[in-house]
Amino acid sequence: MRPVRRLDTSITGTCAARECYPDGNAAFTKKRTKAVAIGDNGETTLRVFPQRNSQTTPCIDGGDSRNNGDDTRLNILLSSAAAERFQNDIAAVLGDQPYRLLTNDAAAHVDADIAVVTRDVTGSSTKHELTDDTLRFYDSMRAARKLRWVHTHSAGVDRPIFNELLQRGVRVTTSSGANARPVAQMALAGLLTLARRLPQLMQAQREHEWRPLLGDALPHDIAGQTAVIVGYGAIGQRIATLLGALDMQVIVVRREVNDSAETSSDAHASPRFVSFASFDRVLSEADWLVLACPLTSLTRGLIDARRLAMLPRGAHVINVARGEVVVEYDLIAALNERHVAGAFLDVFEHEPLPYASPLWDLPNVIVTPHTAGHVDSHYEAVGRIWLDNLARWQRGDPLVNEARA
Repeated sequence: MRPVRRLDTSITGTCAARECYPDGNAAFTKKRTKAVAIGDNGETTLRVFPQRNSQTTPCIDGGDSRNNGDDTRLNILLSSAAAERFQNDIAAVLGDQPYRLLTNDAAAHVDADIAVVTRDVTGSSTKHELTDDTLRFYDSMRAARKLRWVHTHSAGVDRPIFNELLQRGVRVTTSSGANARPVAQMALAGLLTLARRLPQLMQAQREHEWRPLLGDALPHDIAGQTAVIVGYGAIGQRIATLLGALDMQVIVVRREVNDSAETSSDAHASPRFVSFASFDRVLSEADWLVLACPLTSLTRGLIDARRLAMLPRGAHVINVARGEVVVEYDLIAALNERHVAGAFLDVFEHEPLPYASPLWDLPNVIVTPHTAGHVDSHYEAVGRIWLDNLARWQRGDPLVNEARA
């Protein structure tokens, strides 16, 4: 990610290397070069972001611009980093549509019509614990009376703020698919790390011990092993492709399955598809249970003590879905009993994972801090999805990845 100049808006707001007009703190506009309306003084000003100059210019607070008589401008709330990165693309998409880009401070003065929640907005926050910066951005969305659409960088909308906005009638779209490749890679990395027993080898390295994996420690060949993947969205599909390339048998559990696919006589076809109604029936075949599904009323608490007991002894669990898909207490018990041989967990019932959680210290568990989708290309991938939706919004077309209340 290239360096981004952040705005210092601690007093009246400043715009680094921007030409600012009296639109309020950190609300960026650009003069029109072609008139579409003539005011009393024969001039027109408006829109687009930003003009460049060679010096830092303070933004003048022009008061409550909701009362300036201009109701045609589209106000977009986003981070300063997103404004910097996507400014030219936004201008290209919106064309002659008057608009302003608002950072969080400007949102105190101007109602946003659209908000974009990029990863730098959520930062190290989780849906359970918010940083002050994230909370301020959320509060700006809550206070925006005209807010009609919010786009989020995440694939899911299980953060409480999004349900709150949906209940208000605000449309919410996600970036489903933007991080499918890195999340699938992370799931594969976790599976291979456990399968090849790298934690034991790394422990031997720390102890300066030469301990080859022999006898009972010999890894099992994953070729021919069976992975049951729960969820077949963009992430599940990529995981299935990667595991199939390793000659693993893949069974996919998804919400809807064609009857002919589930009753196929080819029991060795890969991937095989089964519905959630048949989930229990395939658990006994799973050497690897890979969770890549959204959090819904159907999947919350899906993997509990009963279903963990249905796994063959020595099976492994990979979770790159949502922590609440698994009953954590039951998984810990199964890991302690070694019925589940190991787990790679990127998500948890409560995030951050509490300091006292036994999962930190279990030798057969790999814990990562909900970071499977973190990669330097993610920001641009989110931007492409949002900008495509912005064009759809402009045309009045259906939005992609729209969530439902």
